[in-house]
Amino acid sequence: MEINSRNIDSREQPYLIAEIGVNYFDIAEKEEIPPLEAAKKMVSKAATAGADAVKFQSYSADQLASKQSPAYWDTSEESAKNQYELFSQYDDFGADEFEEISKWTTDNHEIDFLSTPFDFHAVDYLEELVPAYKIASADITNHPLLRYVANKGKPILLSTGASTVGEIDNAVRVIEEEAPDIELCLLHCVLQYPTEQDNANLGMIEHLHRLYPEYTVGYSDHVPPDDSMITLLNSVVKGAKVIEKHFTLDKSLEGNDHYHAMDPKDIQTFRRNINRLNATTGISRKAPIDAEVESRKHARRSLVAARTIEEGEEISQNDLAIKRPGTGISPTMLNIILGQTAAQTIEADEIITWESL
Repeated sequence: MEINSRNIDSREQPYLIAEIGVNYFDIAEKEEIPPLEAAKKMVSKAATAGADAVKFQSYSADQLASKQSPAYWDTSEESAKNQYELFSQYDDFGADEFEEISKWTTDNHEIDFLSTPFDFHAVDYLEELVPAYKIASADITNHPLLRYVANKGKPILLSTGASTVGEIDNAVRVIEEEAPDIELCLLHCVLQYPTEQDNANLGMIEHLHRLYPEYTVGYSDHVPPDDSMITLLNSVVKGAKVIEKHFTLDKSLEGNDHYHAMDPKDIQTFRRNINRLNATTGISRKAPIDAEVESRKHARRSLVAARTIEEGEEISQNDLAIKRPGTGISPTMLNIILGQTAAQTIEADEIITWESL
């Protein structure tokens, strides 16, 4: 899979998407700056920290949720009691604002601009702004939207939270019918905000690899980060090539997606630990490496004279000991040595060599 000429599957580091979402509204309120300025500030912080992409959300509350749609998040962290109430607080940005952010991002940083469209209008105005489309888990059964996005011909990142294999199969089929050669990434996801560690189920990443070997597999994370970013590291171990995680500049802020988001320090920690992970992975074929040459010689054992063996004596079991270093005859040759004759006197504790027999 390629996104903006980046080959996702051949990279040593996963393609990391910092999902700003709509968190810039809360940052703007906290810092008393316009939302557009806050959005650009968050892009800069994510780029500097080492993200490959930033992602926003493009929606209209009126098009997304009815006024009776109940909350499915932790209402002790986000007080909105239904989806319409929540989304209507954060839908001020439209085509013009996202066009400005996209251009500013491209002009100022080597980072990709992405946004999740939640309706046909958003799909259309994002077409010239994004190198790939991200589809939210909640829209995996929204086949009309999937078809509309697939017809644009861009790579698709499809979240699979709360989905059965049958629902994923159907979504993939719909996309393939519209665009047979499309590049597709399936993101394992758990649709719980926040996701408890015990519910992360990162083993499902391996299952997606087995079910869809022709497609890239990644992970969209909602687990509150720990100091070492263990959840994201484990997702890479399980095979995630793309990682999406909510991004904030202040985890203590109340509201939508701050309490389970990563911040710039978390991105740096994750990147550093992935480098360590890669360094310790090394080659996949078992063989001695250059760093083991001296250990191989000196930590292994050789056949050693257990007593002084006079010239002409026949070597018996009682004449031999097995000691370090391993620069003499290997103990694997013991049965060949037994019964041979000493060609010279071999002193006690002397390493036996072929020349001495």
